[in-house]
Amino acid sequence: MTIEHTTGSGNVYKDLGFESPEKWQHKAQIASKIYDIIEERNLTQKEAAEILGISQPKISALKHGHFDGFSIDRLFRFLDSLEMEVEIRVYPKSNLRRVHV
Repeated sequence: MTIEHTTGSGNVYKDLGFESPEKWQHKAQIASKIYDIIEERNLTQKEAAEILGISQPKISALKHGHFDGFSIDRLFRFLDSLEMEVEIRVYPKSNLRRVHV
């Protein structure tokens, strides 16, 4: 039995036909890191919301991948509020996509 399949590009947003898929991929990675930090610190959503200056439902939205209402700049500010250092690297594109968050 042969199962047909398509190999993904490595960016689900590109595979799903999103406009600006790289932006969405970056936002997803940053949002995921923010939620990882919240969980590592055992913060409740209410506590995290107070630290980030947003409502608890917005924390829940981040957790569930609904980050379309957040700019990349705002996500970086959330990392700053969580007392994280952010380093941005710029280098030529290659066949191997390297995204550091």
